[in-house]
Amino acid sequence: MKRRLLYGSFLLITIFLISFRITPAPAGDRLLTVLNPAISSKMVERVPLTERTGTLEGRTIYMIDLQWGGPEAAYSVYEEMQAWFSRNMPAVKTEIRRSSGGPFGDDAALRKEIVEKKAGGAIIGIGG
Repeated sequence: MKRRLLYGSFLLITIFLISFRITPAPAGDRLLTVLNPAISSKMVERVPLTERTGTLEGRTIYMIDLQWGGPEAAYSVYEEMQAWFSRNMPAVKTEIRRSSGGPFGDDAALRKEIVEKKAGGAIIGIGG
C-alpha cells in the first residue's frame, strides 16, 4: 500500500511539474556581439619577400626560440640545429636566442640586435 501511495505521489508531482512550462525570460534590448568565421573576400595587401642571400658562408644565423610550452620545452631542438651547422657548415656562425616576448609578444631589443649585426638570416619558431 505504501508503495502504491509513493508511486502515485511521484506520478502526480511529475505531471504537475511537466504541466508548468518553464520559459526563459525575454531578452529585451540586450545585444550579443559575435564574430563571423566566414572568410573575407577582400585580399590583404601582399608584401614581397626579401631577396635571398647568395651564400651563408661567413654569415650569422639567429635561431629564435619563442618559448612555446616554457623556456626549456624546445631548447634542445635549437641546440641540435646548431650542432648540425657546426658539423656541416662550419663557416656559418649560429646564435640561439630566446624571445622575451614569448610566442605572442614582441622582443624589440632582439630585433634591433639582429639588424645591427647584419645577420644572414633567422630561424624563428617553436620546436619540440
